[in-house]
Amino acid sequence: MSAAPPLLLIEGDASEEEIAALVAVLQGIAAGQAEPEREPVSEWSAHHRKVRAWSPSGPGGWRSSALPR
Repeated sequence: MSAAPPLLLIEGDASEEEIAALVAVLQGIAAGQAEPEREPVSEWSAHHRKVRAWSPSGPGGWRSSALPR
């Protein structure tokens, strides 16, 4: 048993109002099927922030810890 097509065109001469109604219905259907937006992940829980860089110890270590790598 074959399924009926979701859209069947009977005549090829549609008025502007009919085309506008069809577009509105199709946009409504498409909007209902869109995936919901995910909430952004906080940078506080980002993995790359959990990994610390190695800092040298010993004389002058505090100074070199602030230098760019």
